[in-house]
Amino acid sequence: MKILAGVIVGFVMLVAIVWLTKTWSAANKSKPFTNSEKAYQTGLSSLWPIAKAYWNTQRQAPAPVNAVPLMTLTQDILSQTHDDAIYRLGHSTILMRLDGEYVLIDPVFSERASPVQWAGPKRFHESPISIADLPAIKAVIISHDHYDHLDKAAIEQLADKVQHFITPLKVGEYLTAWGVDPIQVTELEWWQSVELNGLTIIATPAQHFSGRGLLDRDQTLWASWVIQGLQHKIFYSGDSGYFGGFKDIGERYGPFDVSMIETGAYNELWSDIHMLPEQSLQAHIDVNAKVMIPVHNGTFDLALHDWFEPFERINKLAKQHHVTLATPKFGQAVMLANPQANELWWRDIMINPATDDVEQQDNVRKMDELNEVVTDHKIAYVGNSFT
Repeated sequence: MKILAGVIVGFVMLVAIVWLTKTWSAANKSKPFTNSEKAYQTGLSSLWPIAKAYWNTQRQAPAPVNAVPLMTLTQDILSQTHDDAIYRLGHSTILMRLDGEYVLIDPVFSERASPVQWAGPKRFHESPISIADLPAIKAVIISHDHYDHLDKAAIEQLADKVQHFITPLKVGEYLTAWGVDPIQVTELEWWQSVELNGLTIIATPAQHFSGRGLLDRDQTLWASWVIQGLQHKIFYSGDSGYFGGFKDIGERYGPFDVSMIETGAYNELWSDIHMLPEQSLQAHIDVNAKVMIPVHNGTFDLALHDWFEPFERINKLAKQHHVTLATPKFGQAVMLANPQANELWWRDIMINPATDDVEQQDNVRKMDELNEVVTDHKIAYVGNSFT
């Protein structure tokens, strides 16, 4: 009875959130940003299937049971080579060295991807490097304003360590409100670019949405990014559903040495804004990149699949389609002169149903996950039902 009451309360809260958002919007919002192909909308009709999915889905491994393997980074380790390289730090947080300069993408270092640190999706692992240990950063690139990509605490700590912050339109206003000098911030519309002493950064389209609260839906822009150095060119998808824009980006700016493509936190219910693995692979092919690094996985539980599923699915698809995949451990270097496919590190800590005890109290787990929708995802991801 207690569980049923919790479900009813949770659903009522979801309905109230959507109603408040829609009621407030017309009179108080400026014109929202929109996608180029699909208008992504949430409403009461979409909440019930989501609530049912969270209640009915049974998972053996929403989070790793054993420690996620990391390769610790320090300034001394990073300085041992000056060659162009990519280091995954977690989720979509990526450190790159291009032409001897460091670029940091979507820096999230907090314990939780949430507006508060006492609730919300919690990290599976620490970052391989602390903000204090980072070298001087030429540029920080932000893809959009969601909490798993824009971390206020990290921005505040990075303000004196970074020369330039590059964001989509209106996202820079958060940074200046948090103490970043406005002269350090550059906001870009899709297809606009900025050059920083030979490093070219271009904002390109993505199919997503934005907002950090209940009443600011789509008031800031979201983007994918092209990062071009003197020797290598990288594409980062940010968060996106699959759309024709990837092919446009490939035709304009390809080929790329590496694509870093969102591959995680997906579900058929919200595939318009988060690609399924098959679509992630197609996006990599569309942008015409040599090597694919799947990102947006391995750090937070933001959907209904097991934590390792994105790695398994994209690894299988890459083999089937003869795509070179790089799946580095967090902190492991991917050298751009010769990016190599890495060992399947997640299999060392995957649950084996035949030998591991994965039995849980099912009703308790379901209630916990439904509460995540209400207290975490709905708060952290803006009048919206998904990550």
